[in-house]
Amino acid sequence: MRAYVVGGAVRDALLGLPVQDHDWVVVGATPEDMIAKGFRPVGKDFPVFLHPRTHEEYALARTERKTAPGYHGFVFHTSPDVKLEDDLIRRDLTINAMARAEDGTIVDPYGGLQDVRDRVFRHVSAAFAEDPVRILRLARFAARFPDFTVADTTLALMRQMVDAGEVDALVPERVWQELSRGLMEQKPSRMLAVLRDCGALARILPELDALWGVPQPPLHHPEVDTGVHMMLVIDVAAERGHDLPVRFAALMHDLGKGATPSEHRPKHHGHEGMGPQLITELSRRLRVPTECRDLAVMTAREHGNVSRALDLRPNTIVTLFERCDAFRKPDRFAQMLLASECDARGRGDEHHEMRSRDYPQAPYLLRALDAARAVNAGEVAARHAENRARIPEAVHAARVSAVKAALRDARD
Repeated sequence: MRAYVVGGAVRDALLGLPVQDHDWVVVGATPEDMIAKGFRPVGKDFPVFLHPRTHEEYALARTERKTAPGYHGFVFHTSPDVKLEDDLIRRDLTINAMARAEDGTIVDPYGGLQDVRDRVFRHVSAAFAEDPVRILRLARFAARFPDFTVADTTLALMRQMVDAGEVDALVPERVWQELSRGLMEQKPSRMLAVLRDCGALARILPELDALWGVPQPPLHHPEVDTGVHMMLVIDVAAERGHDLPVRFAALMHDLGKGATPSEHRPKHHGHEGMGPQLITELSRRLRVPTECRDLAVMTAREHGNVSRALDLRPNTIVTLFERCDAFRKPDRFAQMLLASECDARGRGDEHHEMRSRDYPQAPYLLRALDAARAVNAGEVAARHAENRARIPEAVHAARVSAVKAALRDARD
């Protein structure tokens, strides 16, 4: 019986990155052997055990066989005679198919160490094509390790998988799981680029894929292409360390531009009105969490108004707050301002002045919101108790007056 650290822990140690968790593979053992040594069984589909002291996962070496489309259709086989190399060959990428023995020796039967040095994502074997989730995982790794490239042979295999319909078998929850994890990585645009290069983006997020090739006015968008702009925006959100709802909102903010009739381009009047429906449908299809969906819808609808905030009248600003439910949910409104700021800063390095310029719209609107929220709606309502129908109008007017005063003081 021999135990090896495998997968990400070996890869990250070689890359000089901190290692959070250790996964172990055990060769030459049966489930009974593991239980006899005090390990606790937790695996459902195949034997996995928790170490009695460290609680790290130890899996028996196994092989697998594809039996049905998608990523559920596998039969696993474990026995004491399964070799470590047999277990490693079923893994997705060579950089994830290395093991470290307890004496520190690296076991690398498929060239992972060289691919770590060369910064290359390469599939271990043709078995990569049997699991479409591996396309999503590779794309997510590209966002985590942006200096890695995809081997030509691996990209060709991914394209074959997409053409064969393997990606269409993915369940929505798994797509969202990998997409959301990729959005939280160092450079999310790399995930989108890999998915687009192999054709998977058009299958799982056609609304997003439609943005490439859609022009925008170069005066405000020197990068012109809407897809390119979107990738710059999501990377700004990552650079600033924003949370998932803000990053998803940044990703979705211009979705309506893909629906602009070609004869109206590069202008996109009304795209803020088309985006929310597209985001709602996409979110329903992928089972996107409510907080991510709602913030994305609001950002798509309002980011144009936010950009014009300094020119809006107090009445229009209060109406914006009401439409966004900002009095009940001020934190969500502040998140929308963060996503809108990413939109304003989503420009290439060659347009550094646009990336780094001030964004006064956010503090301006937050100051106005603080003033409007300070209005005591209960006192206003009490003054109009005899005519309750006028209460909403009176509360609105009081908030407008408060915003007008606050913004006048800010200018002075």
